Amino acid sequence: MALSRLARTHSKQSGKAISNYLNETGILCEAAPARKYYFYSVSNFADSGNLKHLSGLGKIDLLVFGSRGIRVTPKYQYPSAERILEVSDSEYGNPRLPGLEATRPGEKPRVVVLGTGWAACRFLKGLDTKIYDAVCISPRNHMVFTPLLASTCVGTLEFRSVAEPVSQIQTALATSPNSYFYLASCLGIDTDKHEVYCETVGSVGLAHQPYRFKVAYDKLVIATGADPLTFNIKGVKEHAFFLREVNHAQEIRRKLLLNLMISENPGISDEEKKRLLHCVVIGGGPTGVEFSGELSDFIMKDVRERYSHAKDDIRVTLIEANEILSSFDVGLRQYAIKHLTKSGVRLMRGVVKEVHDKKIVLSDGTDVPYGLLVWSTGVGPSEFVKSLNIPKSTGGRIGVNEWLQVPSVEDVYALGDCAGFLEETGKQVLPALAQVAEREGKYLVGMINRIGQQNGGRAFCSKGITLGEPFVYRHLGSMASVGRYKALVDLRQSKDAKGVSHAGFVSWMIWRSAYLTRVISWRNRFYVAVNWATTFVFGRDNSRIG
Repeated sequence: MALSRLARTHSKQSGKAISNYLNETGILCEAAPARKYYFYSVSNFADSGNLKHLSGLGKIDLLVFGSRGIRVTPKYQYPSAERILEVSDSEYGNPRLPGLEATRPGEKPRVVVLGTGWAACRFLKGLDTKIYDAVCISPRNHMVFTPLLASTCVGTLEFRSVAEPVSQIQTALATSPNSYFYLASCLGIDTDKHEVYCETVGSVGLAHQPYRFKVAYDKLVIATGADPLTFNIKGVKEHAFFLREVNHAQEIRRKLLLNLMISENPGISDEEKKRLLHCVVIGGGPTGVEFSGELSDFIMKDVRERYSHAKDDIRVTLIEANEILSSFDVGLRQYAIKHLTKSGVRLMRGVVKEVHDKKIVLSDGTDVPYGLLVWSTGVGPSEFVKSLNIPKSTGGRIGVNEWLQVPSVEDVYALGDCAGFLEETGKQVLPALAQVAEREGKYLVGMINRIGQQNGGRAFCSKGITLGEPFVYRHLGSMASVGRYKALVDLRQSKDAKGVSHAGFVSWMIWRSAYLTRVISWRNRFYVAVNWATTFVFGRDNSRIG
């Protein structure tokens, strides 16, 4: 075992506050006082004697459409983890548990990244692999370009156009001998031992039994994202579709086309036909509005031509408790309402009380039958984040300081939708936006690279190193498509600030151009451009596969 881990073990046993150990350059580092911070413990790790080594997982390059959401998480449920304040070494230190041990002198420090969202992938893309080895752990092996995800539900884009394999974002994960990608979920973190405990993702439809393993880290970056907010409304998880992952979009597309085809079968009553063809969207944020716009576009152009028997019955209803697109300029909101209404989208104001398999019940007692229900009411902390026994920011996110550090532990950072500034920083919690996560990832990777250049990459060796300027977020503006070659562009830095705002066809061109340039790889930019051109000329594909 590495000298660093021996030093900390000795410090813990003897009660000394400081221990010295060597980093790879031979410089003596002063360890922090021996403290125990456990996020939560996972007991009863299964013996895995037949698992010799997991390095082969680092070369996986399949587009496994996993999910960080609620509805389509694999049916295998992970065992519950017991949160405790302090545990003995034997509960974590199972010597037969496979995985990566602590780095030794002469090896590069290891950065472990949890997640493959906007923040995690921007961090991985900029990580200096001459200084660090990288290990990425996530239940999906790709990043989703979420601004274009709604377009895949109706066939405007193919699913692969919005999925970027993480091994192409950071090639070291597939080519470097000590860097890996592991298809797994993190169950627990031992910050005293600098280890994370994971469980492999169960294969849907395949004979694969999930097993557990551990990975030691020198630096840990938590970017696990967030889960859809359901407000504990009965029936949402069971009956609604979310729109955050590629397989969410696949399920929505299958359900939409299934309802269209079933509605033409003989024996369907007029009432049942209208229910099947009623698409309800809950939430008037950018995702809900863009999906409603794409759906109305699909109805106007393709359904009326290819499903002539259903063209008069299919409709879209958008339900919002307050104002749609509340973060946009008032003039843009009014334009969106007018355009959506003209496109056939019915706008309702209401609060959902219950969700049943064929109808939703609003707080005023109104019943709204539906055939397809898409839930888009924002995001909140995931169960993993909730289980972490550390200070939280407003809203239950992982609390970080101005440098995106988790201040209660050493060498742990958090960013993206799962993190928020602590109250004592005096900063507001940033919105759960892709541009926020991407900017945080860019900032943090620059800081981590500078720490490594100053020989602070190893565990407990960054104390006293200059971190540079704290993170400052400047909003670049917001964009949203509303269908039929129209979009909104709001370039104000805040809701109350003055700035440029525009709506219409020119804004739609700006929207498409901006997102086309933001797609990570040239391969996917080509896919997106070809898909747009093909859809414009030949229409959307309406084949139901699966």
